[in-house]
Amino acid sequence: MPHIPEPDEDDLDAIPPPHPVFHVEQALLGALLLEPQRLRDVTGIDPDAFSTAAHAALFAAIRSLPAPDPAEHAKNTQWLDAVLTAAREHARGLSAPYLHTLIQVCPWTRHAPAYARMIEAEHCRRRMAAAAQRLMHTARDTSLPQRVATVLDEADALATVVDDIAARFPPHAGSLPRTTVPPPTQPQDEEAVDEERLLLATATAYPSSVEQMRWLTPGDFTHPLHAGLWQCLTTLTRRGTPVDPVTALWEAQHRGLLDAGTEPRELLALLAGPAGSPEHWGERILQRSVLGTAHHIGWRIEAFTDDPATTPYQLVVGSRRALADLSAVRTRWQHATSPEPNRRPARTRATAASRAGPPRTTAPSAARISR
Repeated sequence: MPHIPEPDEDDLDAIPPPHPVFHVEQALLGALLLEPQRLRDVTGIDPDAFSTAAHAALFAAIRSLPAPDPAEHAKNTQWLDAVLTAAREHARGLSAPYLHTLIQVCPWTRHAPAYARMIEAEHCRRRMAAAAQRLMHTARDTSLPQRVATVLDEADALATVVDDIAARFPPHAGSLPRTTVPPPTQPQDEEAVDEERLLLATATAYPSSVEQMRWLTPGDFTHPLHAGLWQCLTTLTRRGTPVDPVTALWEAQHRGLLDAGTEPRELLALLAGPAGSPEHWGERILQRSVLGTAHHIGWRIEAFTDDPATTPYQLVVGSRRALADLSAVRTRWQHATSPEPNRRPARTRATAASRAGPPRTTAPSAARISR
């Protein structure tokens, strides 16, 4: 029978404990409340760097008010009262006892710059996590009219965040993340399977297009058999050997594709029935690969940010390596979708004008004309 708490029972166990940065923020705010002149040593953070609205309001209030005279500040609470009044305009739950708690929990006021650096690092983690989540959401949004362009814009925005964090926390050697990121499990997409089948059948019927589609790689396919068959077709065309379902079947046998339980008749049926053009289906497959890669990269970076052991230096290095995978598929997408350059007609060499000589006074002889 489920436990029903009594009206006066406090279910404190259901409240998760605050993250370590919460205590760091308390220490910094306590240092600034106790010695406001320490604010000039605090750099790299703004109110939005704090994890709670109350702490953000307090920091904004401290920055907005001129620092009091240290001797006067030690005698009265006028400046603290002014800070509380200004902060309560944005966080009404703040109280004077909480300000005194902040002062009491601060170990050393001279460590304020170190506390600020810790808060800055945690804020960078949250910024990167938010950018990665936006990238994943955009990659899965089917309502977008220009999905690839929008996803690449979000990837650029994520790269900008990474560059900003790198400027704040320059990476150093040996700063790879230690987070284990398992490969994402994705349900089989029937539409993707159908498009891959149509590409293989159409490319078998029109193999001349295969050589022009080097922007499509086996890694873009969702089905391992289809990826292997694409390798067979590209190999046959580059060898200059005939391409048809039978030659593709023979190449597939040599590559071990029939060992996975695929019957020869099955494979021949898969390569039959072309429709449309190989370029059309290839672009569809590559588009899905771009979106899937972007989603996986966002997922990897989010996993880095979820690991509290990952330092800002490791976040930068791991994120840049992940984004490099997207850069590779982005280049292939641009190559596939860019219009072919206009081919200019071959320039014919103009007949060289004869060097000027003395004017003729007689007509050329018939013998010279007949030569």
